[in-house]
Amino acid sequence: MNRNPLWKNATVIIALVLGLLYTLPNFFGEVPAVQISSVKATVKLDLRLQSRIEEALAAAAVKPTGLFFEPNSIRVRLADTDTQLKAKDVIERALNPDPADASYSVALNLLSASPDWLTKLGAKPMYLGLDLRGGVHFLLEVDMKGALTKRLDSTSADLRTLLRDKNIRHSGIVREGNKLSLRFSDADTRDKARLVLTDNQPDLDLVEGQDSGGSGEFRLIATLKPVAEKRIQEFALKQNMTTLNNRINELGVAEPVIQQQGADRIVVQLPGVQDTAKAKDILGRTATLEVRLVDDEASANQTIMEQAERGQPPAGTDYYVERGGRGLLVKKQVVLTGERLTDAQAGFDGQTQEPAVHLSLDSAGARIFRDVTRDNVNRRMAILLVEKGKGEVVTAPVIRSEIGGGRVQISGRMTTNEASDVALLLRAGSLAAPMDIIEERTIGPSLGADNIEKGVNSTLWGFAAIAVFMTVYYLLFGFVSVAALTANLLFLVGLLSLLQATLTLPGIAAVALTLGMAIDANVLINERVREELRNGVTPQAAITAGYDRAWGTILDANITTMIAGIALLIFGSGPVRGFAVVLCLGILTSIFSAVVVSRAGINLIYGHQRKLDAISIG
Repeated sequence: MNRNPLWKNATVIIALVLGLLYTLPNFFGEVPAVQISSVKATVKLDLRLQSRIEEALAAAAVKPTGLFFEPNSIRVRLADTDTQLKAKDVIERALNPDPADASYSVALNLLSASPDWLTKLGAKPMYLGLDLRGGVHFLLEVDMKGALTKRLDSTSADLRTLLRDKNIRHSGIVREGNKLSLRFSDADTRDKARLVLTDNQPDLDLVEGQDSGGSGEFRLIATLKPVAEKRIQEFALKQNMTTLNNRINELGVAEPVIQQQGADRIVVQLPGVQDTAKAKDILGRTATLEVRLVDDEASANQTIMEQAERGQPPAGTDYYVERGGRGLLVKKQVVLTGERLTDAQAGFDGQTQEPAVHLSLDSAGARIFRDVTRDNVNRRMAILLVEKGKGEVVTAPVIRSEIGGGRVQISGRMTTNEASDVALLLRAGSLAAPMDIIEERTIGPSLGADNIEKGVNSTLWGFAAIAVFMTVYYLLFGFVSVAALTANLLFLVGLLSLLQATLTLPGIAAVALTLGMAIDANVLINERVREELRNGVTPQAAITAGYDRAWGTILDANITTMIAGIALLIFGSGPVRGFAVVLCLGILTSIFSAVVVSRAGINLIYGHQRKLDAISIG
């Protein structure tokens, strides 16, 4: 007789329950929401801010249907779009009294309408791509000439420092287009400089030349080597993509698409974003990092600080508010910029075990930092993030001793989370090169809903056609096959939801394809059972032989398809990759449902009958 052991039946039941549980959130849809996130390094989200939001909404008689606190954002779920717009205005006024100096980003968004008990179990709906959910599509072009110009400007500063350290006098270093012109008073000095630069600046091509103005000056013309130019451009593109990814987190976009297109363009797709202006504002930011010295004497003078707070700082200084709300006067002269920073990681002080940030500087930055720290021991140094012409102090540590070797540690009055935040800001706080939005497309939610309706309808009609054919042709065995196919669809959607995969229109096509492939396995099993019956085998033996002998064929067919799916996954991108993900997961669920689930169903119907004369297989 055909009977499953208890553990196998239990496995099927558990799989069905979990599949149903993780599929359920997809049926509740999405509702309007408002997301609040910080746009300043010194401003953090906490439970007190959540209380302020609740009080502001209560005072305006706006009732949210849910309020969720997350590490990087606070989300307010609302009943309809009218309430959403009203809530956004209320929260904006409460948190950003001065719109010109906003501390928080208040953006329109969408949230799942799943019940809280499902959310607590980790059951969330699938992410929907731009073509299904609607949103915005940007094509940004990176100014590669700007990246090279930026590098040449920093290289000219390196050359001045290097020549000064080697006691080689020059008459000036000027950038002329994409070249650096170094002027010297005689040929011997020029030759010495050339030897030093060849040893210390391997990225530069050096050509001798004499001043065409007849002044008698001797020149060296320095240009970047093609290999160096390519490396700088590739770094600029990757750094900009990293920075964009960090900025998009403020919008709370689920599964944004940030991809390189060609040598100098970046595609950004933001599914579900309703506030296009806010998205453009965040993507277009141009933040830079600066290291400056603190004017300790002026900062300690109460009278001067009161005047600075009123907008009248002493000449040569800027007034900032550091973490904790205390005022600070920082000198205008920039010691270092973020271009000199090669890495920033959170860690701990080796002596005090306090949270700290470990910085790595390039060779030129290390020399500058060594000289500055040697001359300013026991004074404070401020690290600023400058954005839209306004700076904010990330941290302002005291210089304890001369720091050489390009390894810098920032510590004191920081928590572990704050150290991680500071490291992230220093690592990717600015764009490596300017960018322009050269293409912008908005896909409305109604078009996305229309795509979903068409995709779901095509899948359902295909499923219905398969169900009718299988039931008519294979009778009871066909009905069990349809039940296994339903379980396969349940497993696939539940698995996509559990993995928080992004479903696109090609993904829906892959679901439809998976249904056809899954039923193909059941057709192989049913035909094998029929063949055994025609050979005179008893019904119970025919069922056993049918499943056992069809297994090899099913496995071979699915392995070959899986190989093709993995190839698409590795070498494909965008919609092709989304299709491949659903296809590969669908192959795994179809094998399980066709072989294990359908056999459990057949065994449940026929397995307990000792004398079985016939089976309903058409």
